[in-house]
Amino acid sequence: MSNRAPSPIPEGMSLSKEDILVLGLTAGVVGSLVGGLMLYAGLALVVAGSHAGWLLALPAAPLGGALGYILARRLTARLKP
Repeated sequence: MSNRAPSPIPEGMSLSKEDILVLGLTAGVVGSLVGGLMLYAGLALVVAGSHAGWLLALPAAPLGGALGYILARRLTARLKP
């Protein structure tokens, strides 16, 4: 009898190092591009005097992180039998 908790990944499926590497690189690149572009556009509008630019600048980082989360969910959905 073992005290170990059951693995979240089913017996027949395995997560390879390649999958984890591609997920990390893709999430980092996509999140940085989208978040950086939103931050740039929002701050450019703020500097130009438009307060509406804050609507782009403030959610830039959370949106970049959300894209990484969506990519991770897509990978886990692919692993399910």
